[in-house]
Amino acid sequence: MHIVVCIKQVPDSAQIRVHPVTNTIMRQGVPTIINPYDLFAVEEALRMRDKVGGTVTVLTMGPQAAEDALRRALTFGVDRAVLLTDRAFAGSDTLATSFALAAALSKIGREFGEPRVVFTGKQTIDGDTAQVGPGIAKRLKLNQLTYVAKIVAIKPAEGEIVVERRAEGGMQTLSTKLPVLITMLEGTNEIRRGTIDDALRASRQEIVTWSAADAGITEVAKCGLKGSPTIVKKVFAPPPRAEKALQIATADQSMEELAEATTKAIFKRRPKLEEDLIRFSAGP
Repeated sequence: MHIVVCIKQVPDSAQIRVHPVTNTIMRQGVPTIINPYDLFAVEEALRMRDKVGGTVTVLTMGPQAAEDALRRALTFGVDRAVLLTDRAFAGSDTLATSFALAAALSKIGREFGEPRVVFTGKQTIDGDTAQVGPGIAKRLKLNQLTYVAKIVAIKPAEGEIVVERRAEGGMQTLSTKLPVLITMLEGTNEIRRGTIDDALRASRQEIVTWSAADAGITEVAKCGLKGSPTIVKKVFAPPPRAEKALQIATADQSMEELAEATTKAIFKRRPKLEEDLIRFSAGP
């Protein structure tokens, strides 16, 4: 079974800078890492391969320097790495990114076999929108399962997968037909330590590199800034809070005393809340 993981090389969030004119992230001179959420997707793909067999391909879109993220993924045991790189992709928002990645996934299907499962992280730390995964699924007409916490069962012969996903108010158990796109939640697993053989292979393995033309993208106007309708009006850091934390209890108090002090402090600051709770408890 062919499994593909879409990853992204992102700037270290502790050192990012924003361009004062375009309001886009300035990546030059900033240390980069694999998007942390994507590592959960990589590990889950490897676990699936270990269970049912097949190959795992990682795909990323970015500058030539994004090859570093792909080689890092290869050290974990990934079988193949594909880099989609072209100046036409510069400045892509989530719409343009999903367009380019969908084209690359179609090309991967023609070259290496149709992927039955496509993984992504739930979101990236530089964009934080969680839109690219669902955008790819929509373009490729894939079933999609978002915010997945656990793969319960994968049945390639029956073409079915069962997962647990986080939903508002609790967890859902869902099943759907393959092929499917899955966005993985954080904290669902822990990325493995690759073997020495994997590390040696990663250092010498050829990275499959495609331009927009190589990926079969003919509508270049849908890529990059030209294909990105998102307009960032302003980027700024939130001002520090002037209000200091209020101490309402001490550590030597009992749990009952702590609960009482906390409740009194909340009702003192929000008197209407106490009134609403009393009215609600009284019933209609």
